[in-house]
Amino acid sequence: MEFENLVKLIQTVSESELTRFSYEEKGVTISMKKEKQQTLVAVEQGTGGVPLAAGISLPEAVPSAEVSTAVPAEGNVVKSPLVGTFYSGPEPETEPFVKVGDHVSRGQTLGIVEAMKLMNEIESDYEGVVKQILVSNEDVIEFGQPLFVIG
Repeated sequence: MEFENLVKLIQTVSESELTRFSYEEKGVTISMKKEKQQTLVAVEQGTGGVPLAAGISLPEAVPSAEVSTAVPAEGNVVKSPLVGTFYSGPEPETEPFVKVGDHVSRGQTLGIVEAMKLMNEIESDYEGVVKQILVSNEDVIEFGQPLFVIG
């Protein structure tokens, strides 16, 4: 597959509702996976649910203090330098490079991004403690996507 077609394929899958995609041609397999993000909306209401048609009601809204947001915590954000698949450790059955609470040094490997069968180490640009890991192992990530928060 030509590079331009590969880029178009990645963009098309990224913009679609697909969560998984595999393609094989001449012994080369391309697999893509993305997590579907759900948006939670907190609604203030009294006791009971929100009535709907035909006697159906939604459960009571979660108080806004309990709604988890995707906003990174305060600190230095390490972003992905490329599109690919994120790996938290050097091999599937090994411990991740870092965990929340670990102290990291500048230049220390935080994870790996696989792009077109090339493994690219993601190194910390900052020294400090890992406050948040914003992606999971084997997540498909975008260019510039926040991966870690170092404080």
